[in-house]
Amino acid sequence: MTELLRPIGDIASYHAHIYYDDRTRPVAADLREAIEQTFTVVMGRWRDEPVGPHPQSMYQVAFEAGEFAKIVPWLMINRQGLVVLVHPNTGDAVADHDVNPLWLGDRLPLRIDFLREFVKANPGAI
Repeated sequence: MTELLRPIGDIASYHAHIYYDDRTRPVAADLREAIEQTFTVVMGRWRDEPVGPHPQSMYQVAFEAGEFAKIVPWLMINRQGLVVLVHPNTGDAVADHDVNPLWLGDRLPLRIDFLREFVKANPGAI
């Protein structure tokens, strides 16, 4: 093995991105309400247009590492057909989104080049 393995302690927290479109927005709203009532999370705002590396409408759910084992299995069986991206926050936003994510549902084509340029132009912003 030539690469050093990273310790799990490199993960400061997680984000889940819940994707939706006009047709599935009501489903996303119900899911959002259930998440807020069930878990210790910080909810991001509704993004009805693509933003950053995300190719379609979504909202973000931020949660601490200790919440992972509760919320991710719950999302697996309660996402109601919505696509969900779960990624760690390690300080390397590009790798977190491109190399290390967990997808529930179909993998969407993230705009990683956009994210790479943003990080380059704004060091420490993410």
